[in-house]
Order: sequence, then C-alpha cells, then structure tokens
Amino acid sequence: MPATIVLKNGKDHSLRRRHPWVFSGAIARVQGEPAEGAAVRVETQSGELLGVGHYSGSGSIAVRMLDFGPEAELPTPDFWVKRLANAYALRQRLALTGTADTNVFRLVHAEGDGLPGLIIDVYGDVAVVQAHSVGMYRARPEIASALQVVFGDKLRAIYDKSAETTPGHAVGEGKNGYLFGESTGHEHLVHENGHQFAVDWETGQKTGFFIDQRDNRALLARYSPGRRVLNTFCYTGGFSVYALEAGAELVHSVDSSKKAIALTERNAELSSHADRHAAYPDDVLTFLKSHSAEYDLLVLDPPAFAKHLSARHAALMGYKRLNAAGIAHLAPGGLLFTFSCSQVVSPELFEGAVLAAAIEAGRPARILHRLTQPADHPVSLFHPEGAYLKGLVLAVE
Repeated sequence: MPATIVLKNGKDHSLRRRHPWVFSGAIARVQGEPAEGAAVRVETQSGELLGVGHYSGSGSIAVRMLDFGPEAELPTPDFWVKRLANAYALRQRLALTGTADTNVFRLVHAEGDGLPGLIIDVYGDVAVVQAHSVGMYRARPEIASALQVVFGDKLRAIYDKSAETTPGHAVGEGKNGYLFGESTGHEHLVHENGHQFAVDWETGQKTGFFIDQRDNRALLARYSPGRRVLNTFCYTGGFSVYALEAGAELVHSVDSSKKAIALTERNAELSSHADRHAAYPDDVLTFLKSHSAEYDLLVLDPPAFAKHLSARHAALMGYKRLNAAGIAHLAPGGLLFTFSCSQVVSPELFEGAVLAAAIEAGRPARILHRLTQPADHPVSLFHPEGAYLKGLVLAVE
C-alpha cells in the first residue's frame, strides 16, 4: 500500500493549479513510511486525492508530482512509455528528429514534459539520462525500458549520467554507466544545424553538450561574417564553430578547463576552419584583464552563478563585473551576446545587472534581442520556474 501525504488546510491551491512541487511546510502528516524516492499519494485533509508523485523526506521539495487529479495512479511501465512517447511526439512536430542536419535534441525537460527531476538528451542513436531526484534515479530501469519501446531500433545505447546530479545519499557508491548497449570506444560525432561536433557524454559537463543554446548559436552565425569573435566560457566551442562556419575573420575561445579547450580545438578542426581559430585555457576574467585586443562580437555564457536564493545578490554582482569587463573589449559598434542560466536570477534582474555594467563602462548600448531556451526545453505554463536561460544581444557604441 503506498504511503499518503496529507496536506494542511489551504495548502492544496498550487496542486489544483497543477504546480508540480509540494513543499515540506505544506504537509500536515505522512501516513505510512515512504522510502526516499517512493511514489506516494497526495491528499487533502478530507481524503480527496490531488495526485501522485515522488517523495523526498530530505529536501524542501517534499513531493515532485507525476500526475494530478482524482484519477491519478502510481506510475506503471505503461506510464513511462506514454510520457516518453508524448515528449518524443512533440520533438517530431518541432522537426527536431529524423533530419540530416540535426540529430541532437532534448527529449525530456523535467517539469516541462511532466517528468520532474528527469533530463534526457538524445545524441544520434544514444540517449543520455540524468536524474535530478531520488525518485527518478530509482526509476532508471523503467525509464530505460520505456525508451527502448518508444525508439525501437533507432536507439543503440542508453547512458546514465546521474551520479553527479542525484542527492548523494541515494547514489552511494553508484557510478555512471550504460543502462542499455555499450560504448563504441570511438569518438562520438553528432550534427547540429549542419555543423559537426564531437560530444563526450561519458566524462563531459552536463550530458556532454549545451543543447539549450542551439537557436542562439544560429542567431550568432547571422552576425558573424567578417567579424572578430571572442567566445568565453566556450566549453566545447559551439558558438565558436558557428562563427567560423559563418565566415568570421577570426575566433578566439576561452575556458578555464583544459579538457574543454581540447574539445573546442577538436570541433574547430571538424569545421575545417581551424586556421582562423585560437583557444586559450584561462580564467575568463583573468584573460580579459590581461589582453587588450578588441572584438566585434563577444559571447559571455558563464555557468550558473547562483543555484539558491541566498547566492542571488553575489551572482548579480558577478554578472555586473563580467559584463563590464566584456564591454570594455568590444570595438565601437560591436555586439555582445550575454547570458545567465541561473534559475533564481529573473530576466529583469539580469537585465539590470547588464545595465549597471554598461553604465560602469560608460558605453551606450541598445538591446537587439532578448533570448531564451529553445522549444525542446519547454516550460510548463503551470511551472514558470522552468524558464532558466535568459540572454541579451546588445549593440554597444
């Protein structure tokens, strides 16, 4: 018999609006002894079923909802197949699957696809699974089986990369590895908008590639011909490759990780334009302070500066310093592509930090574009917190 989470009076409104989080402070009592990550029922004081979800007794988010309403049932193998098939069908309608130009896409974007705590990225014929909750971590066998049903022979392997993202007490000594299939032992090459990239999902950051910048990379390519481009926090060089292929005069890439720089250099080679590219393994602010070169287009795409509200103020100060340093390296009339992936920093706050940087630099600037994440990173209308990526394109005088 599944455990039941009974909410305090008046704490059911968010679930009736289909918000997928139940906070620990909203719970009146727990009936039964649910294990960490177990599927539980969520009810009102009067016994009305509001839905089912994964339980966590160790965090502020006590339940991540999987289904809502009086007809909600605990997840079965068919549940996982239906949810993954629904997510895949959306990507098919978006023309992100089955094309020669692009074989990289996000299949599941957590709450945006009704599966809180789960990320699945597809690289050609390999799916990379990343659990961000104990419930999803424990459901990996069912998820892997459902992926094989949905994709059939289109899927060669499923790689689990949850060891770094699932709460440590649940993972224990667990390691990343293949849930289905195995490594080929060869370099993994994929395509995005006709550009070829080497992706390391086994030891690279995240799932191996920053898929969420696909549309923004394409926009940058429109402005790159003939320009001198600096791509900071370059990781695998996505923006760099797009700029090179579009005809940039030169492209410089900077990242503090030597491994990331090696991947960037490899991807520049795959573009056949490595002669116009140079990569620097260096801290970005140190690089900006020690180099006097001016660029016509500059990309600032740092990792999240704040993962919790307590760090938000420090993050905003960090964005201000970084953008002021970047603006100082822009030639008159240059373009700045600047981003934040910190969920707790709103677009308005981020724009304010960039405004403060422009004031400090004493450079007039105009907003040309406000940027966000692509369509395969959907945001549930009932969960606006899923909108994490924000960016600006500025024309700086």
